[in-house]
Amino acid sequence: MMDLLKLVFTEPVPGIEAFSTTRGEVVKGKPYWGVNLCDYVGDDALRVLDARLTLAMQLGVELDDLVMPRQTHSCRVAVIDERFRSLDIDRQEAALEGVDALVTSLEGVVIGVNTADCVPIVLADVQSGVIAVAHAGWRGTVGRIAQYTVEQMCRQGASAHRMLATMGPSICQECFEVGDEVVEEFTKARFDLGSIVSRNAATGKAHIDLRAANRDVLIAAGVPAGNIVMSQHCSRCESDRFFSARRLGTASGRTFTAALRR
Repeated sequence: MMDLLKLVFTEPVPGIEAFSTTRGEVVKGKPYWGVNLCDYVGDDALRVLDARLTLAMQLGVELDDLVMPRQTHSCRVAVIDERFRSLDIDRQEAALEGVDALVTSLEGVVIGVNTADCVPIVLADVQSGVIAVAHAGWRGTVGRIAQYTVEQMCRQGASAHRMLATMGPSICQECFEVGDEVVEEFTKARFDLGSIVSRNAATGKAHIDLRAANRDVLIAAGVPAGNIVMSQHCSRCESDRFFSARRLGTASGRTFTAALRR
């Protein structure tokens, strides 16, 4: 059995589950070791398949009910509907190429994203049954992928003011040191730097709070501030539990954050 971190919302979400995988057993010097479901980061294909099979069995779904995109830090959002499900595997993979957020109202389908410091965001509108999961690194945050995800959910029958949002493990502000060129991108995108950027007094380096930045994007998109939960788990501080590219390098595993409507 995998040890899954249950993600909580500000109120009950009957019939909807949200979770992040944890690494499980960790072996020093082996950055892929543990539970990794991501098949394009250099891990052994059979290990990845085994992890996916184990998770599917644990959730009581089929292997092809696990849907995850091949992420590229884009702001593309894909809808997983009956039309998508009717496609053959090659066309499904093509439809998921360069996608960083998924939306569905289907039951029994596990949608999720893979992260290793970036912010995974789960959204749910219980009344409409529409759920979504988005991957927001700093580029996706600047591009407001959370906003595009909310908008696509609304096209599927959801309402922003009813949405609940929760975030999986990601890098904390203290650990997320960036160059001034990254700060400039947030400035150009008209973020309130006062609420998301701090400076290390000793080094002068900037540190960005990606969770708070995505919270601001969600609020601007119509999600009530009181409906948003930000994770307190830092992937870099807890790299023995969650994968962290900053700690382990980019050639390492990924944490899978997902949502499932029963």
